[in-house]
Amino acid sequence: MFPEYRELITRLKTEDAHFTRLFDKHNELDQRIKNMEARIEPGSPVEIENLKKEKLHLKDQLYVILKEADATSA
Repeated sequence: MFPEYRELITRLKTEDAHFTRLFDKHNELDQRIKNMEARIEPGSPVEIENLKKEKLHLKDQLYVILKEADATSA
């Protein structure tokens, strides 16, 4: 996710607790979705779709934080 911001992500994960919570939640949802799609964990198509929407919302929030941090560090 966001390879162009790899270094900034690493920095923010150590400096910004809110960013870290969002990042960890995004990764947790990603794993749950993969597990449901692989039938490792139970989940209906509707549940998977809802989790994907939640994950996308988190990704959007992370991107906003990254853009703001990138702009202030430039």
